[in-house]
Amino acid sequence: MTEKSPERDSIFMNLALDLARKSRPSPNPQVGAVIAVKDRVVGVGYHECAGEPHAEINALADAGAQAKGATLFVTLEPCWHEGKTGPCTEAIHEAGIGRVVVGMVDPDDQVHGQGISRLRSLGHVVDVGTMEDECAELLAGYIIHRLHGRPLVTLKAAVTLDGYIASDTGDSRWISGSESRSRGHAMRAESDAVLVGIETVISDDPLLTVRHVTGLSPMRVVMDSSLRIRESSRIIETASQTPVLLVYTRADSERIETLNAIDGVETLICEPTADGRVSLAALLEKLAARGVLSLLVEGGGAIHGSFASASLADRFCLFVAPRLLGNGRPWVVFKGISNIDDAIALRDLEVKPMGNDLMIEGVFHNASHNRKT
Repeated sequence: MTEKSPERDSIFMNLALDLARKSRPSPNPQVGAVIAVKDRVVGVGYHECAGEPHAEINALADAGAQAKGATLFVTLEPCWHEGKTGPCTEAIHEAGIGRVVVGMVDPDDQVHGQGISRLRSLGHVVDVGTMEDECAELLAGYIIHRLHGRPLVTLKAAVTLDGYIASDTGDSRWISGSESRSRGHAMRAESDAVLVGIETVISDDPLLTVRHVTGLSPMRVVMDSSLRIRESSRIIETASQTPVLLVYTRADSERIETLNAIDGVETLICEPTADGRVSLAALLEKLAARGVLSLLVEGGGAIHGSFASASLADRFCLFVAPRLLGNGRPWVVFKGISNIDDAIALRDLEVKPMGNDLMIEGVFHNASHNRKT
């Protein structure tokens, strides 16, 4: 392989992507970096958490003097401005890197193309776009957050083959198998926050933590317009270990003070809709301001339906179990659509076996990235 072969570039960029996946530095992006001399890796690094050195800096430190004349592979355009850490472009230049291979241009207005321009002005060869689709997939939440001011929203549910998440009595444990549940927990570990409605908390008393896989539990968000949540619920009782955000539109001051006094619990007032429910657009904007890049919505059906019908859901993941209930609680509920042509469209469907279940993933075709109402 030659120094600039596409095959070689893809190999090292893929390694950088693997490094990037080790981190969850929200509100900063997941970034990985590899420094190579010919076909030999001499330095690696990733951005571990916000406020800490960026991936490029860690890789340069790992490479030391071997960075001089080497090629740097980085999944996202290096920053050129002074923030909590110094500009990566200057560190790259001072280390004597010869060539820089960038996965994708940074969508953030503070960087967008300027890091690449700065490196080129300093005399470095910069190639952009190696494994760009893969880099963009990893950074989907960061991209939506920076461009549209809200998190990436994924709807997740375990359903029977006829589309129910629970029987008509509310029984839902366990619809899906252990493999599906483990993957669902992995999705939590990959998310900054997980959201449910108060009805799900009242009926199921879920923990919403990461248990079946290794990973950090996300912040737990409960949409609870009038703060009906029981203080004996498992979410509240475990708030000191995993934070809980209770989103409401109206409540008396004593109730608010009582809940805020519980370790790990925070209440957040949010703009109401005409019927007094939490405005989803307003909530997403508030979560984005808190640095949430990815939001996993676990239901129930009315919550899923609200996100889907408001064009505020980006992706979905269904774990479909080979069971039939005949009647029950559907995974998505919203005002019915009369004409098939007006139905909410889904695309890019992927179906994978998951033990005895099927995992169906896809994208909402009509997702809006800037809807405000």
